[in-house]
Amino acid sequence: MTVPVQAGLAGVAVGQTAISTVDASGSGLHYRGYSITDLARQAGFEEVAYLLIAGELPNSSQLEALRARLKGLRGLPEEMKTVLESLPASTHPMDVLRTGCSVLGCLEPEFGSRSAARIVERLLACFGSMLLYWHHFHVHRHRIETETDDDTIAGHFLHLLTGRPPTETIQRAVDVSLILYAEHEFNASTFAGRVVASTRSDFYSAITAAIGALKGPLHGGANEAAMALIEGYESTEAAAEGIRQALADKQRIMGFGHRVYRQGDPRSPIIKAWAKKLAEQAGGQRLFAIAERIEQVMKAEKGLFPNVDFYSAPAYHFCGIPGAFFTPLFVIARTSGWSAHIIEQREQNKLIRPLAEYTGPASRAFVAIDQRGLKPAAMDCDKINDRT
Repeated sequence: MTVPVQAGLAGVAVGQTAISTVDASGSGLHYRGYSITDLARQAGFEEVAYLLIAGELPNSSQLEALRARLKGLRGLPEEMKTVLESLPASTHPMDVLRTGCSVLGCLEPEFGSRSAARIVERLLACFGSMLLYWHHFHVHRHRIETETDDDTIAGHFLHLLTGRPPTETIQRAVDVSLILYAEHEFNASTFAGRVVASTRSDFYSAITAAIGALKGPLHGGANEAAMALIEGYESTEAAAEGIRQALADKQRIMGFGHRVYRQGDPRSPIIKAWAKKLAEQAGGQRLFAIAERIEQVMKAEKGLFPNVDFYSAPAYHFCGIPGAFFTPLFVIARTSGWSAHIIEQREQNKLIRPLAEYTGPASRAFVAIDQRGLKPAAMDCDKINDRT
């Protein structure tokens, strides 16, 4: 069958959603009708998670009840701790969360008394606990307590990371970053989750698939790569020269450009302002200046703008968060959006099964093995790896 092909599904609408939208102008982002700018300025992440999943912002009693439930869901089962301890210290933190999600699906399966809403809250509450329990066990050989009195998911994560409650500025900076990362319509990881949900699989399987997609450097992993880029230069002059040379060598500069934004990522100025504020408090003006110089060169040379990942990287760095934890924080945030999409997919479900344009050999007759002659080994693993 011959069908029109759009590489990467660029520009192709594959479904409907009431959760979020990029403005028709390609310059704005709204969650359930609310501007991302207003939400980042006035709301907390828990409010935004509630909005995405329930469809409306919570009132004060609903928000207080949600925060209380989240506090009570931060602990980890002993079986989970055993698995986390058994993972190698070299495991990528994203693989820790992917594995942890699968394990929780075995220990606390969806079907029965556990509703989708309760599973969402459980994952939001304990993803940080999973990651930092594993981290402290392997780095410090210490089994931490994962329950804290912090009112926010951002505060809980930072408290477990450092062993003390964060400052108000750092806590709010991470809180805002979670809001910015919470949702982004049919991005790659969300679509992966919706595909799994469309098969009527369980909630944990859909979230696990989404985590796997987010791990890729062309999606969630860009923030970690952006930090490595920024830290790789000693001065603004070196950064300008290095970026120009990288562009001349046709290298990809992570953290720039976005498929759906034509006039700049509306989330970028918000997190950039926080990165600047944090840099001033942490004495990180040099790194921030290097980041700005890279931004200037990319605009001048390629007409490209930074996406949310670029300035999220120095913002997290100035909060004392290791680079390997940047994308896991993305997971914690995006779990709210993924969950809203999984619930929406289930409500209007149709199995997602696109067509493909076949480009292989035409129909041919089977040849007996003793008549095939000598051919290059098709299962040569090294050659297959080279192709992929």
